[in-house]
Amino acid sequence: MRVILQRVSEASVKVDEETVGSITEPGILALVGITHEDDEATVEKLAQKTWQLRILEDEKSCSDVNAPILAVSQFTLYGDPKKGRRPSWSKAAPGNISEPLYNHYVEHLRSLGAKVETGVFGADMKVSLVNDGPFTLILDSEHL
Repeated sequence: MRVILQRVSEASVKVDEETVGSITEPGILALVGITHEDDEATVEKLAQKTWQLRILEDEKSCSDVNAPILAVSQFTLYGDPKKGRRPSWSKAAPGNISEPLYNHYVEHLRSLGAKVETGVFGADMKVSLVNDGPFTLILDSEHL
């Protein structure tokens, strides 16, 4: 599992020009990618890390200040551009595997107390953000 965390002052996601999720105060935009080896335990570990990582202003975490999280599924985090000019997507788990795990990530964050907004899984989404810092981290289950 890979999660790109971006500290934002605001962020939103649109599908067909309609806003489906947004945060209007400082928080985290989490871009979430799932691979074949991921399971619920992995998802819960990364959700916990997302919630408690001290990357907001004054070294606070979302859990410290009840900051919102916008979680957006993004299979392209597992794109592999090594061969040719077209990336391979073979490391990204298919939707029937990744969608339930993405949903579990969101629900686990909520169970921890997070205010979570989302995009629409598998949709063509337009994500807007104001990156605060800028500050971006990559969480990868292979390195935890």
